[in-house]
Amino acid sequence: MNTFHINDRSYPLPDHPVAVICLDGCADEYLSVAISRGRMPRLEGMARDGYRGMVRGALPSFTNVNNSSIVTGVAPAVHGICGNFFLDPASGEEVMMNSPQFRRCPTLLCAAADAGRKVAFVTAKEKLRTVLGDGLVERGGIAFSTEKLDEARLETHGIEDVTAVIGRPQPEIYSGDASVCVLEAGAALVEQGRADFLYLSTTDFMQHKFAPEAEEILDFHAAIDAAIGRLLDAGCTVALTADHGMNAKNDAKGEPKVIFVESLLHERFGKTCRVICPITDPYVVHHGALGSLVMVHLDDPSQAPAVADFLMEQEGITEVHDKKTALSKLELAADRIGDLVVLSGRDVALGKSPEHHDLSVLTGGLRSHGGRYEEMVPLVVSRPLTPELVRLAQGDPRNFDVFHFACHV
Repeated sequence: MNTFHINDRSYPLPDHPVAVICLDGCADEYLSVAISRGRMPRLEGMARDGYRGMVRGALPSFTNVNNSSIVTGVAPAVHGICGNFFLDPASGEEVMMNSPQFRRCPTLLCAAADAGRKVAFVTAKEKLRTVLGDGLVERGGIAFSTEKLDEARLETHGIEDVTAVIGRPQPEIYSGDASVCVLEAGAALVEQGRADFLYLSTTDFMQHKFAPEAEEILDFHAAIDAAIGRLLDAGCTVALTADHGMNAKNDAKGEPKVIFVESLLHERFGKTCRVICPITDPYVVHHGALGSLVMVHLDDPSQAPAVADFLMEQEGITEVHDKKTALSKLELAADRIGDLVVLSGRDVALGKSPEHHDLSVLTGGLRSHGGRYEEMVPLVVSRPLTPELVRLAQGDPRNFDVFHFACHV
């Protein structure tokens, strides 16, 4: 069996296809409810015949952060992606990390391609293709998003005429179908012999919109399950995890429960700070750029203890870490975070100021993520674990161990 090595980790390559799924925003209760109501029989079979447990994601519990960890196998301190958005210390500008130039280590997708595997990276969100798909096509791999199926070209994406290849039209990004299409596309690539090592990453639009018991999301998970079944029937070892969980962030009336951190600090300390919401991305309809973690940049870093004490007095704020603590406890990179990292409770979102967020894009309240309460996510593997993997699973397994599990079973 061939083995490839990347970022101080080793991955054996089995003689059958491997498909790793990141089901974006999938808190474990989504799977539990869907399975209990008979909507995910193939995933239930995976859990019965293989393994189902919980793993710890990376913080902040955001999309770019955790997808970057999954495809590199390492924490944000190593790969450098500490949010969807950050304050660039070199320019003083707020910058979206939607380019591979911000990533500080190579991906295991490229390493698997170098080892001779037919690699495919299919994502719902175009932003992830640009951040994580670099170098893959040059190695003979495939990388495209269901958001931009019509833009896929052989020279830039490793494939063309994708709708004909996968046998379905391009979906709307703000839909559950955008995610179902990712898995169906992956299955089609395996069935046609175009890929045998896949990373399939969905979008969390449905989880932002619906609680686990909603009929709409049960139908969504039934469609996801059918696509998982196609991957299994094509001979894949399937390993499923999530980038983050999801929680309602609303008050008793169902209205968004938000602490506007920059407004609070300007009122108390004057305009001596800047708050960055690292959940910010192009898909504001999902969450209105409101998550459960923000970065505070201070004009005078010596103010950090006083500001931290003040923030910890606010109901709904559960953690405030200075830079040193954030580096060690949250595994973040020093130049990509603020002087303070602030996290909120399970039902609370953090924002910058009321003017900065358009709550009109939110319908039915706010469901979001980013903090400690969305850190734990599921792991389901279609094959029984080896003794070494059992020991890993009984310790402190991470969602970015998912390729390790998939390749070692």
